[in-house]
Amino acid sequence: MTAISTSSPLRRLEGTRLLVLRNYITYRTQWKLFLTGFLEPVFYLFSIGIGVGKLIPGFEVNGHSIPYAEFVAPGMLAASAFNGALLDSTFNVFFKLRYEKLYDQMLATPLTTSDIARGEIIWGQLRGASYSVAFLAVMWAMGLVHSWWAVLAFPATLLIGFAFSAVCMALTTWMTSWQDFDKITLLQLPMFLFSGTFFPVTAFHGVLRWAVEATPLYRGVVLCRELTTGALTWESAVSVGYLVAMGLFGLLVVRRRLDTLLLT
Repeated sequence: MTAISTSSPLRRLEGTRLLVLRNYITYRTQWKLFLTGFLEPVFYLFSIGIGVGKLIPGFEVNGHSIPYAEFVAPGMLAASAFNGALLDSTFNVFFKLRYEKLYDQMLATPLTTSDIARGEIIWGQLRGASYSVAFLAVMWAMGLVHSWWAVLAFPATLLIGFAFSAVCMALTTWMTSWQDFDKITLLQLPMFLFSGTFFPVTAFHGVLRWAVEATPLYRGVVLCRELTTGALTWESAVSVGYLVAMGLFGLLVVRRRLDTLLLT
C-alpha cells in the first residue's frame, strides 16, 4: 500500500518571500512600468517646483524659510511612494483576485491567505519605494536636501508604502467591477492635491484644516518634509504612529477578507 504524501505548511517568512519573488520575476521584464512611475513626480518637480517656484519666494517650515522647490520636493517624494503602492495594490490585485483567480490557485499549495496578504502588501510597498529612492537621488543631485536627517526619508517612504498598500488592498477586496476604480481616483486625486504637497496646510482653516491633517498622505508629506529639511517636530512622531497603525489595520482586514472570499 502506497503512502500518500502531504505538503507541510511553509514557514511564515518563507511563504511571504515566495510571493515577493513571484512578483519580481513577473515584473522584471516590465521595467518600463517602474520608469514611468518614477518620471511622473520628476515632471511635477520640474514644472511646478522649479517652474512655478520662480514666481514664489518660498515658504516657512517650522521656523525655517526654504525655496519653493525644496518645499514641493518632499511632498512629491511621499506622493511617489503613495502612487506606487496604490497602483500595485488595487489594479493588479483586483485582476489576480477576480479575473485571473491566481489566489485560488495559490491556496492549492501550502501557501495561506496570510502569506498572500503579506506578500502582496510588501511587494506594493517595494514598488512605491523603488519610485521614491530614485526620486530621492534626484533631490540630492539637484541640491534640494540639506540635512543628514534625510537618510531616514527612504525608510519613511517604506512606511508610507506599507500603509497605503495594506489599506488599498483591503479596499480592493470589496470591488466587483472595473468601474469601482472611479472611487479610488475620487480619493487619490484630492489627497494628492490638498495634502500639503504644493502649499502649506495653513491655507485651510477650521474643520477643513483638521480634515486635511487627518489624511494619511498629509502625514506622509509632513514626515518626508521634516526629514529632508531637518526641521523635526513632534508631528513626525505622530505621522509614524499614524502610518504604522494604518498599515497594521489594513493587513488585518486583508487577511480576514481573503479568508472570507477564498476559503468559504
